[in-house]
Amino acid sequence: MKLATLKRGGRDGTLVVVNRALTHCRPVPAIARTLQAALDDWEALEPQLRQVYEALNSGAFTDPEPFDPAACHSPLPRAYQWADGSAYVNHVELVRRARGAELPPEFWTDPLMYQGGSDSFVGPRDPVWALDEAWGIDLEAEVAVITGDVKMGATPTEAGKAIRLLMLVNDVSLRNLIPGELAKGFGFFQSKPASAFSPVAVTPDELGDDWRDGRVHRPLTVHLNGQLFGQPDAGTDMVFNFPQLVAHVTKTREMEAGSIIGSGTVSNKQGGLHGSSIANGGVGYCCLAEVRMYETIESGKPQTSFLKFGDTVRIDMFDRAGASIFGAIDQRVERYPS
Repeated sequence: MKLATLKRGGRDGTLVVVNRALTHCRPVPAIARTLQAALDDWEALEPQLRQVYEALNSGAFTDPEPFDPAACHSPLPRAYQWADGSAYVNHVELVRRARGAELPPEFWTDPLMYQGGSDSFVGPRDPVWALDEAWGIDLEAEVAVITGDVKMGATPTEAGKAIRLLMLVNDVSLRNLIPGELAKGFGFFQSKPASAFSPVAVTPDELGDDWRDGRVHRPLTVHLNGQLFGQPDAGTDMVFNFPQLVAHVTKTREMEAGSIIGSGTVSNKQGGLHGSSIANGGVGYCCLAEVRMYETIESGKPQTSFLKFGDTVRIDMFDRAGASIFGAIDQRVERYPS
């Protein structure tokens, strides 16, 4: 099943069921006005939403509404919780190697995670807003899950059963603000602006066999300014799967329905820079910081710049038949109007 939120009907938008081909949708106010309302009563409402989904796919409705990703907000325009992990330890290792630091062994057994701002997300076709290019604007292409209620101390098996939906995310980072914040010893804040999620959130069954062992086994495709930049496989080199990430959150707290947990930047372990880029036969990257890390390791300094105003970012994932699963995040970097 595929669900989206249109930018109408108030701050939290209007929930629509979207057909598998992402061509038509149908509002479902009699079932749930918003996605959060559906998640709050998922066991009762999911079967009703699925009936609408099946009817859309079979052509039973005579008046389906055309589906326009540009009219979408993120599936949850705001959420009770947004916590982002760093499940691809290769990415973390590269970051540390670039600054000459060793990777602590516990990073392979205990996931990193930060709590991001969830009071306001941006739509999948909205700009990446910033006030200053000098902040080091970077994309981070990831996969994320939305959960139901999860008890404190949940096991990974229990946590996995609470995963309701999957999405893509562009978790924007302001790289040049990060060192100063981390030096204070209190974590990210100003360096992590609002994230954007894919137009559509899907139930795990939509991925068929490509959803297994708590991971999405499909390439995550990233284009920068119209050029293919990365297509690493999201299931490869994911050290901590989503049930483990959700269980990590619940070590000391409960999770409420509508919580979002991110995978961290998708990253596959590769050889040197020239074997890793798309141009040289590699799978490329899901963030600019990673290619800059390779450049620093190999030549002593980065050569690739961060995003500039006017640059475009497109993030998508395709099924085995070549059809988009979630719809694309397609954003332009723009100066925030003063």
